[in-house]
Formats: sequence, C-alpha cells, structure tokens
Amino acid sequence: MRTAEEADRAAPAPANRPQSSWPAVVAVTSGIFVIVTTEILPIGLLTAIGSSFAVSDGMAGLMMTMPGFLAAVAAPLVTVATARFDRRAMLCACILVLVVANFLAAAAESYWLLLVSRVLVGIVIGGFWSIGAGLADRLVPARATGRATAVIFSAVPLGSVLGVPAGTLIGDLAGWRTAFVVLGVLSAAVLAALALTLPRLPAERATGPAVLVGLLCGADTRFALAATFLIVLAHFGAYTYITPFLEQVTEVGPATITVALLIFGAAGILGNLVLGAVVPRRPRAAFAAAATAIAAATLLLPVLGHGLIGAFALLAVWGAAYGGVPVCSQTWFANAAPGAREAASVLFTASFQATIGLGSLLGGTVVDRSSVSAVMAAAGVTAMLMALLVGVRKAVAALGGASGRAEGS
Repeated sequence: MRTAEEADRAAPAPANRPQSSWPAVVAVTSGIFVIVTTEILPIGLLTAIGSSFAVSDGMAGLMMTMPGFLAAVAAPLVTVATARFDRRAMLCACILVLVVANFLAAAAESYWLLLVSRVLVGIVIGGFWSIGAGLADRLVPARATGRATAVIFSAVPLGSVLGVPAGTLIGDLAGWRTAFVVLGVLSAAVLAALALTLPRLPAERATGPAVLVGLLCGADTRFALAATFLIVLAHFGAYTYITPFLEQVTEVGPATITVALLIFGAAGILGNLVLGAVVPRRPRAAFAAAATAIAAATLLLPVLGHGLIGAFALLAVWGAAYGGVPVCSQTWFANAAPGAREAASVLFTASFQATIGLGSLLGGTVVDRSSVSAVMAAAGVTAMLMALLVGVRKAVAALGGASGRAEGS
C-alpha cells in the first residue's frame, strides 16, 4: 500500500492552488468541530433528554442513530447532486442548515420533533464531511497539505474533549435545551467565519456515481470499508451508552460524568497526534493498535469499571485509541484512491456515519434487552475482530509479495 506522502505525490495537482489560506483551514476545522459536537452531544445528555420525553435509554439512542444513517445516505447524494457547485457555497449552506437544526432541537416540544432536527444534522454531516475532509490540498501549498489535514481532523477529538463536556456541563447547569441554543449560536459564528475566509472553490473533478462504483471495486477500498465498519461499530455501539454505564455501574453523578468525558476527549487528542504520526509509515499497525486498545478497554470496563479509578483509566485508554481511528480510516480510503480524493472522502463519510447509526441502534437494543455491561463486552469482541482482520490482511499481503518474488526469481 502507498504511504500518505506517496499518495499525495501521485494525485493530480489541483488547479489554482493558493499560496496559503490557513484562516480557511481553521474555519473548516471549526465547522467540523461544531458538527462533531452537535452529533455526539446527546451522549452526555442521553439520560436527561430521555427523562424529559419519558423514553428509554435505548430509544434515546435514536438521537445518535438518525444522524448516522442520514449522513451515510446524504454523503453520496449531496456530493453527486452538487458536483459542479462551488464548494465554498456548499460548506456555508451545510452550516446554515446546522444552525436551524440546533435551534429546532432546543425548541422541540416532542421527541419526534427532536428527531427531525437530528435528521437535518445527518444531512449536514454527509455534505460537509464529504467536501471538507479532502479540502486541505486546495487551501495550502503541497508541502503543508499533511499538516493542514491533521489540523482539520483534530476537530474530531476536540469535539470530545471540549465540545461534549462543555455541552454536558451547560446541560447540567441550565438544561439540555440551553446546550443546543449555545451550539446554534456557535454554528452561526462558524458560518460567518467560513463566508469570510474561504476562497472560491469551483468544482474540479465531478464526483459521479461511476467514480464511486469504480472505487468500490478496489481491494484496498473494500478492506477500508470492512475495517471501518468493525471499529466504528464497536466504538459507537458502546460509547453511545457510556453515560448510563457510569450512572448504573460506576454509580457516579453528572459532575463526575463530565470529568470522565473530559478525560476521554483529552486522551483522544493525544491518540490523534500519536497515531496520526504513525499511520503514514505503518497504517496497518496503527489501525490494529487502535482496535486492540478499544477491545481491551471495553472488555475490562464491566470488570474494573465499578471503581472510579478503573473507569477513568480505561476511558483514557479507550479515548486515546479512538482518537486515531478517523485519521487511520481516512488515510486508508485516500491511499486507495489518490486521484479521486473527494470520492474517497464520500466513501469514508458514508461508511463511517452508517456504522455510527448501526452501532448506536444495536447498542440500544442490547442495553434495553440486557445491560450496559453487556454492550461493553459485545463492543470488545467486535473490536478484536477488526484487529484480527488487519492481521489477516497483513498475512495475505506478505504471502502475495513472497509469491511475486518467487515468480520473478
């Protein structure tokens, strides 16, 4: 497999590459930050929102399921339908919809209206991620593309370390509706930043259905899909219900849960930095290490999570491992299609978000029919399967290389 640097060199150079537009990179990063925070904030407020509408924890988990499934559908549909539109206009339009979604959530008088707002969030995720995740090479010079990509993807753990704990704290102090009002205001500020800093970004290579289907025929793309499916299924199947776990098993209150989410997010930033530096050189090892650590943490939580120290330590391990998952997955997809970065981003976004929805849905089913400890154990087994898949892939690649050398000798 190509390294990230080799893939960048192989990709065609975008037209009209700017000398530098770091404010635009920061604006795109801010957009992903507010989207990630909006998407996963219900994890910290799951019990409070469920109680206010008198629904179970599993039913409340639909707040995570809906955006994931909708984003998976929206990623290819929005990208293909707007393939010839200016990408700056599309990013701004997505954030405008996010502003509406957050204020709608804050004003929702019924749980189903709240779910409508989450449908809008899913559309935003699919559109913004598919375009924004691959924009670095159009905003900065070639030598800075890798650094700009890392900055953009740092928004994912930042959403966990800053956005979700802060939103959870606001929800605990002033009510969960206030948290969504604050997110609506923040989204409006991001919209202004995008409008002011992004240059015109006319469509380059149109992402059509044939391009996406062609990518799916590649073995590397299929492996990226399988690996992403398993690791994201494991993570969100369990992490969506971390608040009920901490309440029921660790037996802690809202303030301690906020601290736990902060620890998880802070570890995620560290994991993003460490695995982000490793993945260009050793993509398989980075992905396998993340899966193994998530498996260990989730399998041990039902055993050691009764104590606060054990729960905090395992959440730190889990957070650090998951912090590197998005960049690992995106790198695999990008390396599989160095000449079609936006199309690769579409497949990355669609597979990632569909699995978030499925993981939250299956996790909710396990929680309602069994227990929060059972969902942690199931996630551990799933993550271990992903690590085994990487090992099998490595063995197959080694055998193929040995066979090729034997034929050539």
